[in-house]
Amino acid sequence: MDSALRMIETWPVPAAAAAVVTADGSLAGKYGETGRRFPLASVTKPLAAYAVLVAVEEGALELDEPAGPEGATVRHLLAHTSGLAFDEHRTVAAPGERRIYSNTGFEVLGEHLTKTTDIPFAEYLRDAVLSPLGMTDTELAGSPAKDAVSTADDLVRFAGELQAPRLIAPQTLQEATGVAFPGRKGVLPGYGNQSPNDWGLGFEIRDGKTPHWTGDRSSPRTFGHFGQSGTFLWVDPEAGAACVALTDRDFGPWAVEVWPVFTDAVLAAL
Repeated sequence: MDSALRMIETWPVPAAAAAVVTADGSLAGKYGETGRRFPLASVTKPLAAYAVLVAVEEGALELDEPAGPEGATVRHLLAHTSGLAFDEHRTVAAPGERRIYSNTGFEVLGEHLTKTTDIPFAEYLRDAVLSPLGMTDTELAGSPAKDAVSTADDLVRFAGELQAPRLIAPQTLQEATGVAFPGRKGVLPGYGNQSPNDWGLGFEIRDGKTPHWTGDRSSPRTFGHFGQSGTFLWVDPEAGAACVALTDRDFGPWAVEVWPVFTDAVLAAL
């Protein structure tokens, strides 16, 4: 595993960190500045989604209660099918009609949880997810769509939770990482139109997408997220492992080139 993780040394980035955790919670390896805090960008979304799932299990919310545009629900917002635009508070489709990746949808989701629980979203995330997992270097300061910072050391704790959940029921995690609203087409940011563009509840699902930011060895069941700040987290249930990688260079052609090769090397090492 060390030789696979050392590949981050060849990435054209000033700084990077990576770590792998297996389904039994064992750290398979880590490399780089794993204690350094990096902006997560959209890797914030899985953390935010997990807080919402905890709220659902606590009875504070229901997945199918109204939220966002008329006719939309919490489930629609989590699955990017609410009809809200990418970065504007306007509706561009009927709920459930298309997969429209939406930062606005996650911000509306955060506002909905705050209004329903009377607890600021960042505080709810901290108390429901970050603190119980010991993620002391992770913080949300702004949008629940994109404004968290974290370390690789912290994120592997979350990646472990995504393989052996303690904060939510296994059935809830299974639902969140299965396809919600199957068959919907849409644009996967950075990778163009995908048909279908499958997502779960806050997690992107690999399925047969091509091109994709994971590897050729990645199973169709792989789920996770990447961020425009040059970050990613994936979980491959078939491989029984998860990987996080954080950098300080924005996503671009360099990431399209090196991330899949890196992922394939990690999976081969497992």
